[in-house]
Amino acid sequence: MIRMMLSAVIPVFNEEGVLPEFYRRLRDALQGAPDVWEFIFVDDGSTDTSLEIVKRLSSQDPRVRALSLARNFGHQAAISAGIDHATGDAIVILDADLQDPPELIEAMVRRWQDGYQVVYAVRRSRKEDALKRFSYHAFYRLLSRIAEVDIHPDAGDFCLIDSQVANILKQMPERNRFVRGMRSWVGFRQTGVEYDRPERAAGRSHYTWKRLIKLARDGIFSFSYAPLRLALYSGCVSIALSAMLMLGILVKRLTQQAYVPGVTTAVLLVLFFGGWQLFILGLVGEYIGRIYDEVKNRPLYLVQERVNCGIEADTVVSAGQGG
Repeated sequence: MIRMMLSAVIPVFNEEGVLPEFYRRLRDALQGAPDVWEFIFVDDGSTDTSLEIVKRLSSQDPRVRALSLARNFGHQAAISAGIDHATGDAIVILDADLQDPPELIEAMVRRWQDGYQVVYAVRRSRKEDALKRFSYHAFYRLLSRIAEVDIHPDAGDFCLIDSQVANILKQMPERNRFVRGMRSWVGFRQTGVEYDRPERAAGRSHYTWKRLIKLARDGIFSFSYAPLRLALYSGCVSIALSAMLMLGILVKRLTQQAYVPGVTTAVLLVLFFGGWQLFILGLVGEYIGRIYDEVKNRPLYLVQERVNCGIEADTVVSAGQGG
């Protein structure tokens, strides 16, 4: 039987408290796997000892490989860096905080072997505070309704992709990346595997509200024209209302009804439509800013150091060995 090469891509940012336990669970989850594995840890500019821990693991287990980025380029860029360096017939993407349980990989691989080229994890439940749960629920359902592609509202970045899909993602040059949307855009045969998302094993989430809002913006502006259509539709409504108002004024003038212009009404209308125009300009500016990012054509990420990659990465061992 031909043995397949499978890659695990793990973005890491200040995860020193959980990395040893994550590696142990990942290794144990793949202990009986008949395939050849590689573990690619992408250190996204960590300021703790995460990189040193990964280097120590790589000295103990030849499957462990490390990419150290020159600074923090963001979670989506770190995932893309791992995909670019992965050599497997299939690539599993999961976070190191153990909210993506490694034990689910076996079910993903089975679905891939059944012929699916994208297998994403679908969250039945998640253990965050009520405000975050509500925000996630509302945003992803809004995105699924306005996006130009079908994005599952309960699927995150935790997934398995076939090498054919990975090669297409490598050719997609956008800088403001929303990987789960890009994954949906490519199409092919896709399916989901349900699971209950646990709490972080240690520390606190590095996805602050600021980062979450940026991710939400990237998702909306990368895969939907709804904001631009909102500007068009609101303009049409404003024109219609203005025409009706002018018609009403003209009728009153012609019928010689008493008409006293209201200063308050005029001020409120000016403030309302002035604020609305600024809002629309902001939406248009988001798209223009993304065009500017693409025109600059800067690298998506910069690699400062590689461990067990390149020529050194030619030799791999089976999942049952090492560690």
